[in-house]
Amino acid sequence: MMKMMKMMNKILIIMGFFFVVSCTDDFNEINEQPDALSTEDVSAKFFVTTVQQQLLRPTMIPLWFGDVIMPDQFSGQSSNGWAGSDWTGDLGWVYNSFYTDLGCWDWLAGYNSTLTSYMNNVSEGGALEDDMYYALGLIIKGFYYQQFTEAFGMIPFSEASDPNITLPKYDEQIDVYKGIIADIDKAIAIIGSNVDAGTGFGILRENDVVFNGNMQNWKKTANSLKLRIALRAHGSQGEDFSANAASEAISSGVLADADALFEGYAEETNIWGGSASYGDIWNNFTGSQWKVSEAMINIMKSSNDPRLSKIALPSVGGSMTIVKPTDGEGVTLISDHIAFVKSTLDKSGLILDTDYTWTETAADLTITMPENTNYIGMPSRLSPKLKGYMPDYLFSNPADIITQKTNQGKPLFPTILMTSADSHFMIAEAIVKGLASGDANNYYQIGLAKAMAIWETSPTSDFLGSNMGSLNGTVEENLEKIATQRWLANYTNGYESWSIVRDTGYPTTAVITSDNNDIYSFAGEMNGLQAQRLRYGTSVYGSNGENVNIAVSKQGPDNMTTKLWFAK
Repeated sequence: MMKMMKMMNKILIIMGFFFVVSCTDDFNEINEQPDALSTEDVSAKFFVTTVQQQLLRPTMIPLWFGDVIMPDQFSGQSSNGWAGSDWTGDLGWVYNSFYTDLGCWDWLAGYNSTLTSYMNNVSEGGALEDDMYYALGLIIKGFYYQQFTEAFGMIPFSEASDPNITLPKYDEQIDVYKGIIADIDKAIAIIGSNVDAGTGFGILRENDVVFNGNMQNWKKTANSLKLRIALRAHGSQGEDFSANAASEAISSGVLADADALFEGYAEETNIWGGSASYGDIWNNFTGSQWKVSEAMINIMKSSNDPRLSKIALPSVGGSMTIVKPTDGEGVTLISDHIAFVKSTLDKSGLILDTDYTWTETAADLTITMPENTNYIGMPSRLSPKLKGYMPDYLFSNPADIITQKTNQGKPLFPTILMTSADSHFMIAEAIVKGLASGDANNYYQIGLAKAMAIWETSPTSDFLGSNMGSLNGTVEENLEKIATQRWLANYTNGYESWSIVRDTGYPTTAVITSDNNDIYSFAGEMNGLQAQRLRYGTSVYGSNGENVNIAVSKQGPDNMTTKLWFAK
């Protein structure tokens, strides 16, 4: 990837890079006529990397203000608010337009400019016309709009890239899904049996960071996305396409033996303008470090999941003293908060006087445990009132591969687009739901093996003997297992993990609500309810107010608790 990125930088300098278009958050300036290119000097292959990178490995702002603060937490996979951190436990849960605008809306809405510029150049009549590069663009477009609509709901889609429409309407989610499937079908038909995109100088290889130009793998990935959308839409009001789409995707061939992963650029030096990794936040802003959630840790511990030691670090442990408050409201809450700390240790499976000791006085509480031994997840969405009771060293951090900083000569964990594990889990789900035939448990077992292979491990006898080891329960119990494994397989892909939770309600411990503001934050206007979507960017009410207000009137209030079509 290093050579490819250096080549990209050279081309950008020479050509001024036609993707430099305005990052509009309401799609008002999408087409800037980026067509004045000569195929004698440039190939579409040189622009594939940027189209992939800006969606899958963006800069610090979308990763930090977006993923880390919102989807990663809303999915129930990470937690903030340990004692001494810069944040409270309800960071992200309490609406803040600064984070939502910069971290999510501006990035996702603005990406359409990059994608549209690429599509204009590789489509029929474009300066770099090539049907295989166009098919690749359609697939990336599908992933983009799936993430966009599942974050916000109704969004500009059908009119978003029309140069003659400056104020596009917001399409209903069912129509966005149908449009994605139509684009996927077109891409699949174009690819056919072709393996390569381009020829000669223009052949796609290392510039495709995901598959090195293997178009058959992209075709399979497209089918997996089609199956994902079919399952997500299944059973929602008015949908009439999921059964057929699921059947077509499975019969055409999903991504079964490879993983669609975007390799992190380990030598990146421009994390604010190029690409960024979790470790860039973790190491540069230590007060913004997060913990692996209670839901993640306890689910893996309860099933003897061998990924536990690969995904998380044991807590630092040692002797940790919690000083009790001496004035204010906190005094009256001491007993409740102490009890909550004890229950957290109980739920993690730790045994008092075996795994840790507990010494409480009138002034403080000291917890002592062996160093680097116990895996303890931190509860999510905690009330700020509890912050002082959450010692840093009590809870598990993400594994080093997740928090590795760029430009240190060490590998970075890749961005997950689609995994073969998820494909097999989804086929199992389709079978259990009656949308396909076959042995659901067989696909589930293959999914387990492939999901663990990503973390360089495999199912153990202890895991296979646990409740999670096979699909041997009722229909609902089996769906819960599949959803939980899909959720685990998408760890670090917070947007997708969050969608799985909202769609299925599983794992139940990742459905984070509150009925006690002294423990779990009501989170302001959320009033204790689950996070269902993100609020629209604030600027659209001024730039495209009529259309966004129409969307709100159809979809429901523009707040974070309004359920989206697929989750109702």
